[in-house]
Amino acid sequence: MAVTSMSQSSIRDFTKFNRMSTTFGVSPFACQYLVVAGGGGGGATHGGGGGAGGYRSNAGTSGGGAASEAALSLPVAVYSIIVGAGGAAGASGSNSVFASITSLAGGRGGSWATPAAGATGGSGGGSSYRNTTTTSGTAGQGFGSTGSVNEGASGGGGGAQLGATGSGNTGGDGGDGVSSSITGSAVTRAGGGGGGSSDGSVLGGDGGAGGGGKGGNAATNTAVAGTVNTGGGGGGGSYPPTGGQGKAGGSGVVIFTLPSQAPLATFSGGVTQTSEVVGANRVYTVTATSTTDETVTIS
Repeated sequence: MAVTSMSQSSIRDFTKFNRMSTTFGVSPFACQYLVVAGGGGGGATHGGGGGAGGYRSNAGTSGGGAASEAALSLPVAVYSIIVGAGGAAGASGSNSVFASITSLAGGRGGSWATPAAGATGGSGGGSSYRNTTTTSGTAGQGFGSTGSVNEGASGGGGGAQLGATGSGNTGGDGGDGVSSSITGSAVTRAGGGGGGSSDGSVLGGDGGAGGGGKGGNAATNTAVAGTVNTGGGGGGGSYPPTGGQGKAGGSGVVIFTLPSQAPLATFSGGVTQTSEVVGANRVYTVTATSTTDETVTIS
């Protein structure tokens, strides 16, 4: 009797598993994502650090101190996908897009010449030499930057932290970015750029953790660009002739997951991407798109 009962239980379990297997990996697919926009370029001549690109995710903390975004399910369809470019020196970055998710470009750092204030964005850029204007980040994407009350420019905002005011002639540090393990390893992205110094004898501000570029120093080193595919802000320039030019922001990135049992996603010709299976999911990492009309097809 006991054996019969166990047999019936096993049959029920097998039937339940069989029914589950016919729907597991079928549209709509559960999707986790991390979308980081391009970082802003650093300003010139006592220039503010560039703000980090906006940071949105439902696979952990989002930017601006926000919690993880809502779960996302994607039915079979064709979706827009754009990796935002980093901004050139003194210019804001570009937006990144995945399906319905848009992360906003990082704001440029201010330059001593007009415009001296940093720009708002996903994270806000730092302001130049003695310009007290504060900049804002975007709610749920990044932080802004404090104004410059000293001769050192302020750092750009990061995904997880305000850009800092300079101390005396020293540039302010860029705000730190946000860490994610969506790829299976913890990586920090969306750090703000450091502000430029106003003197050759002192250093520019440090870039924020997560790809922010260091601010420039006139005597010994120039500013540093934001790191590619982190959305890090570019470092602000110091004083000419050797250190006056700010540097570009880092490009953004789009990362998303689909169940490993789902059909492989396919991409239009202008998409640069890789994929690998991590646990129960396949992780797609898109590092570049050649136009703003690129797509991913989930079938």
